[in-house]
Amino acid sequence: MTAQTYHRRLALTVAAVALLGNALPPASVTVPPLAAERSDPDLVRESLYVPVRDGTRLAVNIYRPVKGNRVVDTPLPIVFAFTPYRARYIDKDGKLVDLLDSPVFGLRALVKAGFVVATADVRGKGASFGARRGFLDQTEARDGHALIEWLAKKPWSNGKVGMVGCSYLGGSAMLVAGTLPPSLRAVFAAATDLDKYSFVRNGGITGQFNTRPDEPSEVDLASVPVDADRDGALLRAAVAEHDGNTPMAALWYGMPHRDDISPLTKTRFWEEVGPYTHLKALQSPQLAWLLWSNWEDEPTEQMILAAANLKSRIFIGPGSHCAPPTVFDIVAEQKQFFDHYLKGIDNGFERGPRASWYSETPGKGAGAGTMVHSDTLPGVGVPRFPLYLAGSRGIAATPSASSKVPFTVDYDVGQGEYFSFWPPSQEGRGLSFTSPPLAQDAAMTGYPIAHITTALDRPDANLFAYLEDVAPSGKAYMVSFGRLAASHRKPGRAPYDRLDLPYHSGLRADALPMVPGKAAELAFAMVPRAFTFAAGHRLRITLTGADPRQRNLSAIKQTPPPVFTVSTGGTAASRIDIPFTTKPTFR
Repeated sequence: MTAQTYHRRLALTVAAVALLGNALPPASVTVPPLAAERSDPDLVRESLYVPVRDGTRLAVNIYRPVKGNRVVDTPLPIVFAFTPYRARYIDKDGKLVDLLDSPVFGLRALVKAGFVVATADVRGKGASFGARRGFLDQTEARDGHALIEWLAKKPWSNGKVGMVGCSYLGGSAMLVAGTLPPSLRAVFAAATDLDKYSFVRNGGITGQFNTRPDEPSEVDLASVPVDADRDGALLRAAVAEHDGNTPMAALWYGMPHRDDISPLTKTRFWEEVGPYTHLKALQSPQLAWLLWSNWEDEPTEQMILAAANLKSRIFIGPGSHCAPPTVFDIVAEQKQFFDHYLKGIDNGFERGPRASWYSETPGKGAGAGTMVHSDTLPGVGVPRFPLYLAGSRGIAATPSASSKVPFTVDYDVGQGEYFSFWPPSQEGRGLSFTSPPLAQDAAMTGYPIAHITTALDRPDANLFAYLEDVAPSGKAYMVSFGRLAASHRKPGRAPYDRLDLPYHSGLRADALPMVPGKAAELAFAMVPRAFTFAAGHRLRITLTGADPRQRNLSAIKQTPPPVFTVSTGGTAASRIDIPFTTKPTFR
């Protein structure tokens, strides 16, 4: 088939989609008319429904390269992305938004580089039929498995498939890989997790990830119908089935313990969706891995652990959730990865460093920092130095005289941005301790670990710890944070490699309520960082009982609020152990 034929069909589809807004019931649902679809002479696209094992039809888009005005018929490797966020849709301005054009992975460039790219909506979302039983569950995993094998058997496929994704899409790649599709060879996953419970309910406490309200039906109705759905009737029928979706926030909130059976799925859902429970498959020599995350993003804590367990390479950049890094070319790294494992090109990928990360030195000016390349993961082998909470408000390198400092939980911590991937300063909303100015630069790499000895006036409450850099001007910057419910404090042995970090099982049998008035140690990992505290800056540690990223604060608020009594100084001094590459000294 010539490229002109493909584009003529594409134009007919665009014209049909432009009528979509007039065809949608009810009258309250409107979709902006579709602006002209981008035409690219170097590729052709087709979209269609593909039925999976139970007959559910999933919307799939296929992009194939064009050379010499003809579609390339030589069998090529495939890169696949599986999304709940609509692979193709029309925004409020009538503009076509296509996952192919995501700046994160450069999928359009991959097509031009000789790959077939396929994208698909998960069941219950976008233009796909069906209802979601859960989120990143085994239903979605098996769906992805089926689509990979369907793609691999096409005459234009060389039988080798790679998966790519960030955030939920990265989780899709991890879960699908756990089913070990025979044709899957390489997985590039970013900003996701190895242990869903330890991520979504870190320390037994839900954060902002995966707890947002579900989207109304008009969001999915803005999806672009598949090519054959000229009047949008199939799209409307598909979206009608989405009414059966399991509600996201209710699912996660309804399982406070790792081994709880979800009342919505009737299974031990945390274990079903935790990639670590499929670790043997993920470690198969059939699969090659490349991982990526950014420092100002909670999943980085999980991605380093994933790299440890999968023996994979990892890149860590500056910036927030799935933000394309500015200090290295993640798109080029991805292409080199897929070129090697899907095309068999000896391009040196396997000879590259195990880990590459950006080490930040913000105290030296805007944009200051360097890339570090290492055969070990960030923080591995770096000694931790204790910083003790001293007196009522200080920090010292050695324990001070014993004292006890109480604070009452303040639930008025503000909600901030709807997607607040990184918390603002919490100074003034709890108990803060500040060090003297540093005598020289102090660089940390890895995970701090908090050891907070505290009494509580009731059996349970949530504790949050924050580590900040405070400039001489008083400007504060959040460096790291962690959390733990007091009843989840019992230490345990992880079913996967957690490096040297504390592990709390979250199992119902391991719940350990506090004895009111009796002190106990709460030990928990904080998010990792490669960060240099500049000379003259201070370190600040703040303890609170609530966090602005908790969307359910109004539901879990205790009245009267809990009171923590923190031990500072003496043999039971609370402290945070920080992985400094050189021992910090203070003026």
